[in-house]
Amino acid sequence: MGINTEREIEANLQIGPTDKGFVRIFIDAGELEIPMDFDPDEAEEIAEEIRAAAATARNMSK
Repeated sequence: MGINTEREIEANLQIGPTDKGFVRIFIDAGELEIPMDFDPDEAEEIAEEIRAAAATARNMSK
């Protein structure tokens, strides 16, 4: 199992600030809930990684 393994799992993703000054990525997949909190600097690093992955994926589809 890895990043390229497709799955038939439905999940909801929410992203937002917490009242403690963190950024929370919250994944809800039925009976499974995963809250992940990041400080703002970590959240910006994650956002940069997502942008880089999107650019790579866009170039692969050309």
